[in-house]
Amino acid sequence: KAVSTSIPTDDPVSEDALLDGQVRLLQPKTGFRVAVDSVLLAAALNPPPEGSVLDLGAGVGAVGLCLLSRRPDVCVTALERQQNLAELARANAGLNGCGHQFNLIEGDARDARLLSDGVLFDLVASNPPYLPLDRADAPPDAGRALAHVESLDLADWITVMLGCLKPKGRLVLIQRADRLDNIITALEGQAGEIVVHPLWPKQNRAAKRVLV
Repeated sequence: KAVSTSIPTDDPVSEDALLDGQVRLLQPKTGFRVAVDSVLLAAALNPPPEGSVLDLGAGVGAVGLCLLSRRPDVCVTALERQQNLAELARANAGLNGCGHQFNLIEGDARDARLLSDGVLFDLVASNPPYLPLDRADAPPDAGRALAHVESLDLADWITVMLGCLKPKGRLVLIQRADRLDNIITALEGQAGEIVVHPLWPKQNRAAKRVLV
């Protein structure tokens, strides 16, 4: 539905709902918009009681807010580099009454450790860009292009995620199924147990996404 209240951006914004209305979400009407991948990623997160979670590349905060609707005992730090999305994520935390549990940091994934003052997390989650820079035709919309096309190689993105984890912490990401080999290679020698959940769209249809 259209939003008539004051919002932290001059761009056209809609207010939408996730999880049957449990989560309210302000997001741009055009450009990057939340898809089911964010909801599935949030459903896969199981941080320890009163644990700390980092959402790397948080967009408008959908993953963290969906998690907090189920696990109000945890604290989420959301890192997002696009200013308009970061402002909306902060507004969404307030809209859902999660301001004290949701910490928004504006900045680039490369600087995640610096931006969080070197704090390490029990769980690091991410829905990173799906398209490799050298093999992608970027969408014409700048916001969608930043969200969907890598500016940081997937292996380097995973290295950043690992570097933000506490010892024995957990990494969870969602990605295209045809990039699973790249993910396993990036984790090899740096992670312990690796669990892969293919996400089948329909019976007898190949998985297009995996949760790792």
